[in-house]
Amino acid sequence: QVQLVESGGGLVQPGGSLRLSCAASGFTYAFSRYAMKWYRQVPGKEREWVASISIGDFKDYADSVKGRFTISRDNVKNTLYLQMNSLKPQDTAVYYCQAPLFGTFGQGTQVTVSS
Repeated sequence: QVQLVESGGGLVQPGGSLRLSCAASGFTYAFSRYAMKWYRQVPGKEREWVASISIGDFKDYADSVKGRFTISRDNVKNTLYLQMNSLKPQDTAVYYCQAPLFGTFGQGTQVTVSS
């Protein structure tokens, strides 16, 4: 059973940085063989795609975070990351990682950007 556990969220001032982690387990094959995604959700709104990383490490980003966020992975640690720089109040949300092949989301980690 695939399990995803996000961590690293918190309260940060505008312009600050955070790095989110997503610890993955339960995959049949090596973690490197699975595409992964980050999403975020604000209460009352639909979940929004943030970033993707493919099997070949091709990376793609939503326009709202392009140039500020970086998705990466450590295939030895089976961990997905999201480095978030130059954070803005509108980045405030619960952030989730997903393994698209399974449609599985983690429990999420809260990111709050506020002065």
